[in-house]
Amino acid sequence: MALKIVITGGAGFLGSSLARELLKRGTAAGPDGKPTEIRELMLVDLVPATVQDPRVRSVVVKELSRSALGAAFGRDTDSVFHLAAVVSAGAEADFDLGMTVNLDGIRNVLETCRTLPRPPRLVFTSSIAAFGGQLPAVVPDGQAVTPTNSYGAQKAIGELLVADFARKGFIDGRALRLPTIVVRPGRPNKAASSFASGIIREPLGGEDAICPISRETKIWILSPRRAVVALMTTHDLPAAAWGPRAALNLNGLTVTVGEMAASLARVAGAKVAARIKWQPDAALQTIVGGWPGEFDTQRARALGFTPDADMDAIIRAHIEDHLPGGVR
Repeated sequence: MALKIVITGGAGFLGSSLARELLKRGTAAGPDGKPTEIRELMLVDLVPATVQDPRVRSVVVKELSRSALGAAFGRDTDSVFHLAAVVSAGAEADFDLGMTVNLDGIRNVLETCRTLPRPPRLVFTSSIAAFGGQLPAVVPDGQAVTPTNSYGAQKAIGELLVADFARKGFIDGRALRLPTIVVRPGRPNKAASSFASGIIREPLGGEDAICPISRETKIWILSPRRAVVALMTTHDLPAAAWGPRAALNLNGLTVTVGEMAASLARVAGAKVAARIKWQPDAALQTIVGGWPGEFDTQRARALGFTPDADMDAIIRAHIEDHLPGGVR
């Protein structure tokens, strides 16, 4: 037997990175939990995937409808990584779009999984935006989700759906609450957290970057490298080890925005760090400031997840992976 794996959002940065690592490794946990050869990767997205490999099939869809997903899944899908989403500020600005993609999307993915002859493994990327309101200084693993924005609400509902479909035996489901991914390559997007990559990425590339968030604000971050490892680890863990709780808080790294700027100065120099321009945005500060900045992640540690060493290491990894010509 060989595996067929579907990645929704497979043309995006994280989906493409995951696809490349899966192809490089060549195997993933099969239905029996043993390492099994990957036969086919279906990369589903609004645009064609750029990953080139004989095992890859790029599927372009207009929406995550059940008919489009059914055609992509076929009857032989073994595993699904559901990464497709409208990002935080985009979901807040366009309520209907956020509901269609983030809520209807996960529902359609789950219902498509339900039609398969064998329950597939499903990894759903949730977010720490599922938390909000009055929270303890250090958020424990068992903290109830209390989202205060549309994106967080959509992700929290998705977690509950994954848990219920898993309880009914329709899927082997796992939801991973990702910290803010830093540093994302490319250009800024509509995510409220986009600044966190921008204040590192743009200065390293020779451009100024606007930081709309106060220096004292704590954020919970994870590097792209660790995020991809976490996704594969989540998939490969046996159901018995994962346990009955569908959602997991990853053990990211707590830093303040000011500490991120100081780290950039240490790694790339004061001249590069001076390219950060501090321009407060009250609306974004309200969203980002409502996200928890520190977690007690005993469960993630017990399951074998490891965080990044420090912010300096994250910046150096970005330079190594995405700036072959060095810092400008």
